[in-house]
Amino acid sequence: MKQMAASMKMTCLDCGAVNRVPADKLAAGPKCGTCGSKLNDGKVREMDAGVLAKAAKSDDLPLLVDFWAPWCGPCRMMAPEFAKAAQKLAPGARLAKINTEDFPKVSTKNNIRGIPTMILFQNGREVARQSGAVPASAIEQFVRSKAKVAS
Repeated sequence: MKQMAASMKMTCLDCGAVNRVPADKLAAGPKCGTCGSKLNDGKVREMDAGVLAKAAKSDDLPLLVDFWAPWCGPCRMMAPEFAKAAQKLAPGARLAKINTEDFPKVSTKNNIRGIPTMILFQNGREVARQSGAVPASAIEQFVRSKAKVAS
């Protein structure tokens, strides 16, 4: 397997600032240099369209984004499973959600045809996508099989 970079770019999912984090410090609870939010604490973060665009383009660490809506039953069913997967995958990958109801242009830009849909981003590009509600174990397997997850 390829060696991890000495430092990794991670976009703060709260303020959108791009941070450089030493790869060997990912598990030490790095915080954003701008707003002080935790960058990788194993919790699912809600994000907006601007932060998504920046993170998808610049993050080195795998970022799995759940495109969902509050009225979607399968989306609500999958939410606790997505949160469990976030805990299991940290600090090697991050999980976030974007509400397609609040940011409808995001669906068009990312070619979302149905929800829930998860898109996995890494190193500035889409790596894979999967639609439908799935359990935490399947989410974890999806990320590990499609991305280079830091350990």
